[in-house]
Amino acid sequence: MEQYEYVPHRLLHKRVRDIASGVEGELMAVINENVSDTGIEHWMELAYIRGASGREFTTAVGNVEPA
Repeated sequence: MEQYEYVPHRLLHKRVRDIASGVEGELMAVINENVSDTGIEHWMELAYIRGASGREFTTAVGNVEPA
């Protein structure tokens, strides 16, 4: 069974800021992911942001705002 699914987002491929860290980058994807490491599923929408270094990081989708 798939443990993730892609979710559409209005800021996809645009410059965004992670309000939790203040880091800016391009929103590459929003994925609804099962983030549980136990047997009980815990789904969460994670934003994948590519920063200036070229590395991607994740944050809760609620932390994403236009930059």
